[in-house]
This record gives sequence, structure tokens and C-alpha cells, in this order.
Amino acid sequence: MSPVSETLSSPRGPLVVAGGVFVAFVLSSSVNALIAVLAHMLGAPEDFDPLKPSSYAFLTALGVLAGSVGWALVRRFSRDPERLLRRLVPSVVVLSFVPDFFLFEEGEVTGVVALLAMHVVVAVIAVQAYRRVMPLSSAR
Repeated sequence: MSPVSETLSSPRGPLVVAGGVFVAFVLSSSVNALIAVLAHMLGAPEDFDPLKPSSYAFLTALGVLAGSVGWALVRRFSRDPERLLRRLVPSVVVLSFVPDFFLFEEGEVTGVVALLAMHVVVAVIAVQAYRRVMPLSSAR
């Protein structure tokens, strides 16, 4: 087995996983901050709470942590984690949109579209991080 194959198939230590999850949070929060600034520039109300850093940073952390737990569980217990996650991740992201649709009056279209974009950003960045620190090939 080559060193690269060995590295990809070996389980990662808890510090590596925690570091990857933390990097996913930092990157997601940074992109979400940019989305919030752009949304305000495009007309989202300044007093729209979900676009305030304290709101989206907390929810980003929660999403990244919950996603990492879900990823680890699927990785551990599924016979075909790749197939399951290919269906599960988009489904969870779409379900996460539901509460945002109730904010149209408060945040107008621009604010709500920004929130929906934030959900997608967090999912894309987190999945890439999880793939690196919790590769599916080492699940079994």
C-alpha cells in the first residue's frame, strides 16, 4: 500500500478531526460574513437579526458540529456511507431552509435569499472538511 493510500484509509485522530471541524466553522463563518455584507448592500434590512454576526456565527457552529456528528455516525454505521450521504446531505440542507421561509416579512427577499445561500455555503465547506478528516474509505 502506498503512503497516500495508507493515509487515506487510516482513521484520523480526534485532534485532526476537531481541527478540520474548526477550520470548516472558520471558513463558513467568513463566507457567511461576506454574504451578510453583500445582502445588506443589496437592500436587506440592517435590523434583520439572522444577518447579524452573533446569529449566523452561532448557527454556523451548530450546523458544522451537528453535521460532523451525523457524518461520523453515518460513516460508522452505514454499509454504504457514500451513497447514504449523497442523499442525506442535500435533504438536510433543503430541510434547513424551512425556517427561513417564515422570515420573508421580516427580512424581505434579499435577506432570506442570503440566509439560504449561507446554508449551502456551510454544507459545501463542511462536507469538504469532513471528507478530509473523516474519509469515507476508512469507515469500515
